[in-house]
Amino acid sequence: MRAAGEGDPAGASPPAGRRDSGTCMGSERMEMRKRQMSAAQEIPGASPGQHTVGGRGSNACCFCWCCCCSCSCLTVRNQEDQRPRRASHELRTEELPTCEESPTPTLEEVSAWAQSFDKLMITPAGRNAFREFLRTEFSEDNMLFWLACEELKKEANKGIIEEKARIIYEDYISILSPKEVSVDSRVREVIDRNMVQPSPHTFDDAQLQIYTLMHRDSYPRFMNSALYKDLLRSLSEKSVEA
Repeated sequence: MRAAGEGDPAGASPPAGRRDSGTCMGSERMEMRKRQMSAAQEIPGASPGQHTVGGRGSNACCFCWCCCCSCSCLTVRNQEDQRPRRASHELRTEELPTCEESPTPTLEEVSAWAQSFDKLMITPAGRNAFREFLRTEFSEDNMLFWLACEELKKEANKGIIEEKARIIYEDYISILSPKEVSVDSRVREVIDRNMVQPSPHTFDDAQLQIYTLMHRDSYPRFMNSALYKDLLRSLSEKSVEA
């Protein structure tokens, strides 16, 4: 015989396992809530569930049991991670190199540039015009390297020489530099030896090689460029008007 109510759906009690599971989950949530309240009372001014970073006792969010992405402590940690990167990015500002100061070239001076590469390179106005042309061909670094070597030759202070030599090497000789100039392996070996004790003439061989490259490769195109012809025509017109 079955006991009264046995098999009766209306009077059946929930299975023991399901009842225990629901009770357990409710107990866990209550226990977590108590921990939140207890921690908030220990920290003056903190509200339940609020994460404080002043104590730095824990880097993890010990109160956020749901692991939600909007947790305040995760937001604070993300902001802390981003602050140093923003600061270093702001500090990494490079100044663009400026042209040399020079008076407006005369018609005779600009005409002389066509006679030889040396006459072009000997004047600041000629170097500026040639440098502007090199920029259109994405080879301005050749001129910048040559000018940096010229500046190095003017130095007499040993400390400044070493610092400028290091900068020139890192900017124009190192294979890791985006501004690396084209020098052969023999010249590179000479530079590496010279860098043990840098001098004003550490890069003389490389400077001569780049000077020759600009002379043979870029100079003929500059003389046939619109930049040079327009400058020559403008000065010629001004000369006629005068």
